[in-house]
Amino acid sequence: MASTEGLVPITRSFLASYYDKYPFQPLSDDLSRLCPEIRSLANDLLKECPPTQGEIMLVNEAERQPPHKIDENMWKNREHIEEIIFLLERSHWPEALQQQSTPYDAEVAIVFDHLRDKFQNTLKHLESFQSMNSERVFNTVMTYMPQDFRGTLIRQQRERSERNKQAEVDALVNYGGSIGDRYALLWKQQMDRRRQLAQLGSATGVYKTLVKYLVGVPQALLDFIRQINDDEGPMEEQRHRYGPPLYNLTLMVLSIRLFLSLSWGRFGSRKLKRQQVAVLERAVDVYVTEFERFINFISEVFANSPFFISAEVAGTLEARKNDDYKEISVPSGKTYEVSLTVDSINSYIAWDFSIVQGKINMDIGFSVEFTNHAGEKSLMLPYRRYDSDQGNFCTCMAGCYKLIWDNSYSSFFKKQHDPLPLLHHQFQQHCDLNHQSQVLRYKVDCIPPVTESVQTD
Repeated sequence: MASTEGLVPITRSFLASYYDKYPFQPLSDDLSRLCPEIRSLANDLLKECPPTQGEIMLVNEAERQPPHKIDENMWKNREHIEEIIFLLERSHWPEALQQQSTPYDAEVAIVFDHLRDKFQNTLKHLESFQSMNSERVFNTVMTYMPQDFRGTLIRQQRERSERNKQAEVDALVNYGGSIGDRYALLWKQQMDRRRQLAQLGSATGVYKTLVKYLVGVPQALLDFIRQINDDEGPMEEQRHRYGPPLYNLTLMVLSIRLFLSLSWGRFGSRKLKRQQVAVLERAVDVYVTEFERFINFISEVFANSPFFISAEVAGTLEARKNDDYKEISVPSGKTYEVSLTVDSINSYIAWDFSIVQGKINMDIGFSVEFTNHAGEKSLMLPYRRYDSDQGNFCTCMAGCYKLIWDNSYSSFFKKQHDPLPLLHHQFQQHCDLNHQSQVLRYKVDCIPPVTESVQTD
């Protein structure tokens, strides 16, 4: 976890001094040698046979510079790795290779199986890195959140949002979307998260209501988050330091994918030569080794970054732990109401209350009423009596939700072993208690929908 140095303004120069402690050992010379060699082999195939309509887009992408953002490059590498794994699955091999009619074909098939296994391992490594990085960001934010039922609901809201995002991806795949289509959607979702994370710093957009839960967040951290997507913001230093080696890795995996794709399309008339397979095998070995080394390195940089400042480090744990329960005396025969306005569906209405007890256990009526924008009322939670309760429900309509405590009648639960001789005494107690005020201790809130965490870039 970051030190308290992160409480100073997180500027580009501040990050530069931090990144000085984490120099990245240059990529292997083999990568700079093999990348143009693989690309040259691909160009030879293009000279012999012009690209098809489906290959033109891939050729054009290989001729462009990689994306500038580190995060986007990570997603691009993941996309290309999945595309390569798809090509290396036996069912997608050229028919001539699937038949393995010659000893050489059988030998090459073993090589391709090994290459597929290596890419699958690298893909798992990358997926784990991205997942852990997202969790780290979210868990850091959660240290500033209330550590009660509201914090639990915020986590549930995030899980709901993640499921919705995954359902969107699954629907695309079920309707025949390609790997490229899926990653275009995944990156769009990621950019939405990045914009929403920036909104957290300025308390706008989806985080306008959520930001009220953040207790004691250092202003330096909020300022940094607000600028997280700026091209010339503090994060540009990270791209300046660690972008170039990652860009070369992106070019390498794209060149491997291009060469494989072109080779598969021409395999019937032009089988891969032994020397070409050897170059491909060496290129894959170098790429997966260097890319996994980069992932391990950048994971350590992210884990110790000075913008991962927990509430504990920021010294705001006590502020976060403040007891924000309220107490109110509800007179006999009266009700007490709390109204919560819900702007977004899938918000959670939550409550936690109890009656401050004396010698005799008391209860109070509780119900929840909804009023829509047309003024129409409906009962969301029927009237019941409680001495204490904690609960929540997810809203499906926007409007006003009213939590109502009713002290028009009170009962008591003091145990009696022989009730018949005390019947008259109990009746008298009921009459007396109907004229007593109830001290209600409560905490209520409306938890808005929460988006997923973003990977830092």
